[in-house]
Amino acid sequence: MDLALLSKVHLFPVRHHSPRTTAVLGKWLARVRPEVILVEGPCDATGLVDVLCDEATKPPVAILGYRTDGTPRSALWPFAEYSPEYAALRWAKSNKARAEFIDIPVGVSLEVDREDAEEPGVETESAATAVTHEPEEPISERFAKERGYRSFEELWEAMFEAPDWTPEGFRPVLLAWADVLNAGPRNDYHRWRDAFMARKVLEVVASGVPPEKVAVVAGAAHVAAFIAGDVDEALEAKLPKGVPCAVTVIPYSFPRLAEQLGYGAGNRAPHFYQKAHEAKCDFRRATLEVLIDFAGHLRTRGFTASLSDVLEAYRLALTLADMREKSAPGLDELREATVATLCRGDATHVDGFLWKSVIGHQVGRVASRIGQNSLQAEFWREVDARRLPRSDSPETFSLRLNNDVEVGSSVFLHRLRVAGIPYAALQGAGQQRGAPPQEAGGYSALTRVRESWQAQWTPSTDVALIEKIVLGDTLEAVTTRILQERLTEAKSTADAANVLLESVITGCSQTVAAALRACDAHAATDSDLPSLASAARALSGLVAYGTSRAHADVGDEAVAVLCEKTFGRALLRVREASACAPDAVGPVLEALRTLHEVALAQPRADKAGWLAEARGLMESHAVHPSTSGLATGLLYLAQELAESDVALEVGRRLSLAVEPEAGAAYLEGFLHVNALVLVKSREVVKALDDFLTSVEPERFRQTLPVLRRALGALGPTERRYLMENVVALRQLGTKGQAVKGVLEEKDKEKLKDMSAELGKALDDLDDLL
Repeated sequence: MDLALLSKVHLFPVRHHSPRTTAVLGKWLARVRPEVILVEGPCDATGLVDVLCDEATKPPVAILGYRTDGTPRSALWPFAEYSPEYAALRWAKSNKARAEFIDIPVGVSLEVDREDAEEPGVETESAATAVTHEPEEPISERFAKERGYRSFEELWEAMFEAPDWTPEGFRPVLLAWADVLNAGPRNDYHRWRDAFMARKVLEVVASGVPPEKVAVVAGAAHVAAFIAGDVDEALEAKLPKGVPCAVTVIPYSFPRLAEQLGYGAGNRAPHFYQKAHEAKCDFRRATLEVLIDFAGHLRTRGFTASLSDVLEAYRLALTLADMREKSAPGLDELREATVATLCRGDATHVDGFLWKSVIGHQVGRVASRIGQNSLQAEFWREVDARRLPRSDSPETFSLRLNNDVEVGSSVFLHRLRVAGIPYAALQGAGQQRGAPPQEAGGYSALTRVRESWQAQWTPSTDVALIEKIVLGDTLEAVTTRILQERLTEAKSTADAANVLLESVITGCSQTVAAALRACDAHAATDSDLPSLASAARALSGLVAYGTSRAHADVGDEAVAVLCEKTFGRALLRVREASACAPDAVGPVLEALRTLHEVALAQPRADKAGWLAEARGLMESHAVHPSTSGLATGLLYLAQELAESDVALEVGRRLSLAVEPEAGAAYLEGFLHVNALVLVKSREVVKALDDFLTSVEPERFRQTLPVLRRALGALGPTERRYLMENVVALRQLGTKGQAVKGVLEEKDKEKLKDMSAELGKALDDLDDLL
């Protein structure tokens, strides 16, 4: 390469997303009048320049490069309207000049280790890498603090953005700053890029374009290297081979630009800078407009913020700028003036929503001729048609699943959830306050009548929509493909039933039919009771609620028949599963409760068969005692056992003839059903009291852990009823009222005044509870 030719090319250094740089660049280009403009950016994205400059494209937007070999990795090159690179492209179109990108290709960029590269202006969509060592303070921050500024961003605003620079004055100052940066150790990766871009520039000159007709718009550090001749062409050979990839243009947003802090990409307040750009870099006007916006936000929240308050804040911002020898206020002066005047010294509101107004929520648009893939087109079509949030800030909304429109919106959002496309997250389902959180999909989704979602578009949304195109050309096709893969991997009836539920919730009829067949096949050989019970509940739910999700096309009767068969198969496994070891009894107890609920709620289930199995468990000594206790409690709640029968059974299970460990386990299962109903029964409490008082001290200590676990679920209400029944059974008379007062007041000192007998009773219970 003849590097000497670089000195004959017009070179302009820029900082990403800088309104002042963009303004100066426009004046410079008008004087230079180049025929070819070469811009820092992936060279294989040159074909997208026309789309970027299309009138229908509204920044912020970004070039997206992504791997096409199945590896989930991508990178973004964002542009605001005031980004100098974007302004150079727009100038080229308006003045019929040729514009090209000259940086390394996307595939090479995606292959480089970003932890080492730290490429400015590029945002990677792969997982972030944690830095474990203490980072050294950047030279830019040290430089700013030495000159009395709190941050480099403040220095940049004061020295570069606010003053009214000419191209002749601005260019050498920015190059001098770049020389300061390049004086320190420079990342090898950026030197490789220097060599690559230098070669691309010289290729244009070699093609016959006079060097004085070529303008290069690139980062200040790169331009400084070109001017200094600090380009080693041999370094280009160290660039890795590119990976398979594709490139396109997607919308971007102001909040994402604000996250791009650091060398070359600092942009604390995109909306504020957009206002400055629209005001031709009049930062005083931009400050006033932001203050007016913020005052409006305050008034909508019930605060007093008059026009005179705004003017006072504006005057204070100007005064602060003058005191600090700045030509115009920056973000720091804007914030401090707002706190002191509009917020009366309270920074809470400023931090809460002023910065949101200076950052902005704007999301860009891309011209339709970019050829969005079908998933992107479907996503935006559905978002607009259903009036769902499209901003890059969280918005919460509710859906009432009692009409086709909102059910359709729910289906759309659940398809995105299953497909792994980040956009909306379920916040709640109208469940009662204090209830445990419900899962987003599955049986919980099937039974809801209302859903609350929080949605937020981010660039990752479009990245995922692009990457998922390999699975199908519609969201239904992508979801179907993912569910089919899950179905192939399903190892049990429960797994297949979960796929069936998700298929119904997402409206994927093709997978519904396949999942029904898989449920039937797995149930025939499945010996796992929890799996069969879970599947029976899912099928029962489809019979009861499925019509609201419009699955009738696959046959409601087929679901009902399979529900009957699966429930019957589960009943056959009840006795065997209940004869389990202590460490396996938890899932079995939940399965038994599930079968009980299905039997009572689903007319197609074999209720008589379940009740017979429950009685068998209650009477059996071959099964785990907890399952017997649970069955007793379930039969009592279902009014299949009289209170006297329950008391008799509890007394039998908690008698002296039974090992205390077995009795405690039985009690744990018994109270697992509905402790409040059980402790209200005086006969049941009598059997419990007799059991506790009959256990020998040594055995009592051995049994205490199980007893604590069994009785630990009792809340204050259950404990009060239990104590009242104990007091009455022991005929402690009027002292029962005193006990109640003690329990309510929680005054343990008054226990000392009670009789020894009552004190002993309370001590016994206190040991357990």
